[in-house]
Amino acid sequence: MKTVHRYITTIAIAMSIAFTPAELTLADGLTTEEQTMVEWIDAHADEATVLLEELVNINSGTMNPEGVYAVGGILEGHLQALGLETEWVKLPDSMGRAGHLVARQNGSQGKKILMIGHLDTVFEPGDSFQESRREGDWLHGPGVEDMKGGDVVMLYALMALKHAGALDDSRLVLFFTGDEESPGEPLEVTRHELIELGKRADVALGFEAGIRDEAFEWATVARRSASEWMLEVKGVQAHSSGIFSEDTGAGAIFEAARILSEFYDEVRGEEYLTFNAGSILGGTDVNYDAETTSGTAFGKTNVVPNTVVVHGGIRTISPDQLQRAQAAMESVVSRHLPHTDSTISFIEGYPPMAPTDGNIQLQNMLSDINIELGRQEMPALDPSRRGAADISFVAPYVDSLAGLGPHGDGGHSPEERIDMTSIPQAIQRAAILIYRLTRQ
Repeated sequence: MKTVHRYITTIAIAMSIAFTPAELTLADGLTTEEQTMVEWIDAHADEATVLLEELVNINSGTMNPEGVYAVGGILEGHLQALGLETEWVKLPDSMGRAGHLVARQNGSQGKKILMIGHLDTVFEPGDSFQESRREGDWLHGPGVEDMKGGDVVMLYALMALKHAGALDDSRLVLFFTGDEESPGEPLEVTRHELIELGKRADVALGFEAGIRDEAFEWATVARRSASEWMLEVKGVQAHSSGIFSEDTGAGAIFEAARILSEFYDEVRGEEYLTFNAGSILGGTDVNYDAETTSGTAFGKTNVVPNTVVVHGGIRTISPDQLQRAQAAMESVVSRHLPHTDSTISFIEGYPPMAPTDGNIQLQNMLSDINIELGRQEMPALDPSRRGAADISFVAPYVDSLAGLGPHGDGGHSPEERIDMTSIPQAIQRAAILIYRLTRQ
């Protein structure tokens, strides 16, 4: 993992970008077109916030397809007004989820960019957190950070490009998933179109919220995977007086305890690898529903338990790391205590977004733009600080950069909010990044 760590901590990689003579830069490093975009974005920042409030006040929980369509419909209208072609990718009715909104600008200039957002939130219609409110520079509301703020940044970056006369010949695809917070399964169906678009793109940009702290605004060049594992243990049910005997053996719960302890001792430790045992049920009568991650268990103190189920998650920085971790877990499981039998299965989920050289180059472009806008450099974020996202599905095929939305906190909670002053900043960075990529 030393190579990955070196990628993460690298700040500067030389990168040359050729501009045509018509794009002479101003004194501050911005071209005339870029300065025009910056000024337009500043002038329309309040409008962007008003649109964000409108979207936040529409419930679009993943399991509320009508609300997801309503949010997508508003964005679709604005995108069509910019001249983009739009369509909805439908999902099977059995999934109970809305489809995905896709918008295209079929130009011929520069790199082909795939821009990724999502329309749904974790807050369903029955949740008490339903409306936005302003508090100083902060806008509170369900999904305002994750990720309707990023959706507005995507739209207004294109509006700024249009105003500067720099949109029409660009090659852009915008993909707004409708079920990011709780994807329909199987994932190869729900993310098929996104993956295919990623294979045909040159660059992928993800617009979930940006991350900042007391030191920096950070650029996201890597995100860890998010998948699951299921451990099932069987033992001999018998009177507890016979436990550890030659006929009865250790019982299912002692075997499960052994496995989890050895996971901790032997599998844990590799950089960026984490795994969690999220739920465990054991006894003589166990019922577990993996879909709802809930169940029941019955046992007695005088009966050796015959069944244990453990459901957990695992996060890695690369497919190779995931394979190593799975192999190590399987090795631990194979060492059975007397009269027990255990199996472990793995449920594929979101893949990792590894910190490639191409991703680092994009980070340096973004950092340069931030400096030219009068702010600090933007180093690469430690991937342990971010969860999985839809951009991870295309990251194996294309240079990728995530976290391009505005700054906020409290995501997935009633405290979710966004710093309204960061909205125009995020739009400016995105618009200039897109402008430069489409002119390379």
